[in-house]
Amino acid sequence: MAIVIDHDECIGCETCVELCPEVFAMMDGEEKAMVKAPDSTADCVGDAIDSCPVGAISKE
Repeated sequence: MAIVIDHDECIGCETCVELCPEVFAMMDGEEKAMVKAPDSTADCVGDAIDSCPVGAISKE
């Protein structure tokens, strides 16, 4: 399963980046997060999914 961010929903709060910097980063020139490691199994991914205030992160 790949980690996906819905960029239409992302508000750029950086919560996922703070919780899981090895998987998430902010996009250059935009206030949106991106997935650096879509196939990561890091424990922090679940925390990032649960902590996203707009539910923009999922596994597909």
